[in-house]
Amino acid sequence: MSVPESSVGRVGSSIPTVGVVVLTQGTRPHDLARGIRSLLAQEGVHLDVVCVGNGWQPIDLPSHVRTLGLPTNLGIPAGRNRGVSQVSGEFLFFLDDDASIPDPFFLREAIDKLRADPSIGLLQPRVVDPTGLASPRRWIPRIRKGEATESGAVFSVWEGAVLLPRAVFDATGGWAEPFFYAHEGIELAWRVWDQGLRAWYAGDLEANHPFMHPTRHSEYYRLNARNRVWLARRNLPAVLVPVYVGSWTLIQIVRWSRDRAALRAWFGGWREGWRSDPGERRVLSARTVWRMSVAGRPPLV
Repeated sequence: MSVPESSVGRVGSSIPTVGVVVLTQGTRPHDLARGIRSLLAQEGVHLDVVCVGNGWQPIDLPSHVRTLGLPTNLGIPAGRNRGVSQVSGEFLFFLDDDASIPDPFFLREAIDKLRADPSIGLLQPRVVDPTGLASPRRWIPRIRKGEATESGAVFSVWEGAVLLPRAVFDATGGWAEPFFYAHEGIELAWRVWDQGLRAWYAGDLEANHPFMHPTRHSEYYRLNARNRVWLARRNLPAVLVPVYVGSWTLIQIVRWSRDRAALRAWFGGWREGWRSDPGERRVLSARTVWRMSVAGRPPLV
């Protein structure tokens, strides 16, 4: 993809290459088109874009965008992973089909941050509803939310718009495919930290995404619980597994104490998380647990 001369003059002479994976099920064609337009408008970068159809063959896309149709819906993490092998670039950018990037210099400015601070291994921008609705606090991936425009190290990410150096992503082992949906952004952030790097929330950079309740997914409560248990079993030292799961169990009991149906579904997933195979176990090092604790978020909750 060509880069306008004006953009090279603005952002410097070293033009980064970015492999972009757009994930869709084909159910939001107008949102998908908006997101792809926002990508093709990016300046100061060379892009290699693939649109992955999870159980759908993408059609009617711009010529600059290649497509990969998966015959069945493999889940969000696996769909993203399938796209990675289809693109080249020093960096990888993941964009969901209902997200878009309003600033044409977003990717170049985000990459400049990574290059300026090699300790950052993953970047998530601030998320804003484009219609002006108040953004949910859960889009700020930290316990003490603070201001949405405040940047800082984080230990989970909102997965709809994520940028990493490709070498860092490869070292994580990729998105957690068994999860299907929910909490794969926590594991990815933890595994970035396990490389001696940091996951970073960039409050000064913006991605757009419409406000939606996560409970719109029919299996939200079950997968939320199952994957929380799997997250601990896959990544934490054995002594921390019951502590982490126990903390979140107490939180959910308090949070949904008046919604018995939600709690029943959640505990169904909780039991499934203990009884089923979570996949590959890669334990965070003691040094990583210490670094996360010093940085303000020990993996206990």
